[in-house]
Amino acid sequence: MSDLIPLSKPFFEDDELEEVKKVLDSGWVSQGPKVREFEDAVAKYIGVNHAIAVANCTSALHLANLCLGIVPGDAVLVGDYTFPATGHSVLYCGAKPVFVDINPGTYNIDPEKIEDKITEKTKAIIPVHTFGQPAEMESILKIARDHNLFVIEDAACALGARYQNRYAGTVGDIGCFSFHARKGITTGEGGMVVTNDSEIADRIRYLSVFGMKTAWDRTKNGVFTIPEFHDIGYNYKMSDITAAVGVAQIRKITKIIDRKRELANIWDEHLEEIGLIEKPFIDSRTNHIFQSYVALVDRKIDRNSLIQKMLSAGVQTQIGTYASHIQPVYRSADYCPNSLDIYNRAIALPMFYSLDESTIDKIAKILKRVIGELK
Repeated sequence: MSDLIPLSKPFFEDDELEEVKKVLDSGWVSQGPKVREFEDAVAKYIGVNHAIAVANCTSALHLANLCLGIVPGDAVLVGDYTFPATGHSVLYCGAKPVFVDINPGTYNIDPEKIEDKITEKTKAIIPVHTFGQPAEMESILKIARDHNLFVIEDAACALGARYQNRYAGTVGDIGCFSFHARKGITTGEGGMVVTNDSEIADRIRYLSVFGMKTAWDRTKNGVFTIPEFHDIGYNYKMSDITAAVGVAQIRKITKIIDRKRELANIWDEHLEEIGLIEKPFIDSRTNHIFQSYVALVDRKIDRNSLIQKMLSAGVQTQIGTYASHIQPVYRSADYCPNSLDIYNRAIALPMFYSLDESTIDKIAKILKRVIGELK
């Protein structure tokens, strides 16, 4: 329907087109100088030593696991309430994702449930900063230190979010970001791996381009060389065309975050009035960036019917994300009741930079009417 209010909408201006045109005019459209410019901009923004741009956050997570030595027979603890890319990245290494239940308020991994899942096979923890609110990193890091485990932050939704004044993705050993179309800033697809460890960074960059130096780096050397391949690498590199959009997007990240926080406050006020739907909980230790605005429907309401009726009324909504342990691909014996409950009740409401208060007012009236019909 042409008048559908979308769940999400990217925010682009003329400078994205200008940056892409620079790349097209240069003739160098694969991975090259614009990728490095984007990497440097992200590294500077969050205050980290190394940033490596890749094809998407899934490849970022895969490389993070690989470069920390995750191999078949290992186990990695994963916050259960997440898109399957998180668990898949562990499977790609031949290891086993072990799913840990969540705090039903924040939707993030519950530190109090982590230690019971640790065995001699456990090598790492992947906390997910769900929908842009950082997990309880202080507690998670203490557990990791006590048990000699790595920490990989799945910060796909959380570029610009902070936990106790530290940027999400910079607290653990490695952070992984997404630039998918629904994220705070987007390149359509794309990802980034960040770390302060030079050896890890070099290894990630090496494996992201088949296990060789990039064509741009070889060209800059001024000496003809033929690459040799000593390891199985991957074609996970980002192109300069993609990075050009990112260069423009990172300049406006602060105003995008500020606007979405304003919109979240407007949503909060409406949900408090509507009833039978609970606004998101905000951990006071964090700076939530609201990649998505995900509310919780009362158990009296069939969430799936609510989504369908909202769509019929011209408003796109969606589930929050997935309870990973019930997905058949994992054949998991883990039990995560909080995650399962949130999976069945969470609803993502429209949230994007160009959304205005009058449109939220309109959506809220429809939401109130539909909930009244379903209760």
